[in-house]
Amino acid sequence: MASQLLTDFPELSHLTREDLEDLLADPQYFQAIFHNLPQVKALYQAQTELALANESIANNNLTLQEPLYQLRSETKDAFDDAKNLEARWKEVEREQKEVYQRFTPQFLLMRLKHATTAQDDHSEVVASSFVQASPSDSSSNGKDIDDFVKEFRELRKTYHKRVMWGDRWSAGQVQ
Repeated sequence: MASQLLTDFPELSHLTREDLEDLLADPQYFQAIFHNLPQVKALYQAQTELALANESIANNNLTLQEPLYQLRSETKDAFDDAKNLEARWKEVEREQKEVYQRFTPQFLLMRLKHATTAQDDHSEVVASSFVQASPSDSSSNGKDIDDFVKEFRELRKTYHKRVMWGDRWSAGQVQ
């Protein structure tokens, strides 16, 4: 057994059997010899170097901590801005769709038809009011008739133009 010990730890070969027994019996003596072994010194040296390397890494991390927190804050702000802009984009896109909806061919044709009907109704109201006007309400001279005819012709002219545009549109002649 002693030969196995000396094979594994040649550093102890200079100790006598009594020194080895004292080594086992006295913990302080054991510690003194143990800590002077080259393997233990190398292990402690490696441990010290690792501790210094860890401390250096920790100090480096601490110096990077504030810029990292700043970058994290800026990234969060940029992300929040992007989310707000995305929401705004959807709103603007919806508004744009509503605006463009007013200029689709179907909507414009519908507006033309409504305007045509309104023009026809307006010209009929003007004609009815002229016919129903009694001669005692106003002087029915030629000037009043001329004014009515001129106004009625303009109203009907606009109406017929709108009817023609609507017919062309329905026939596919308007792009």
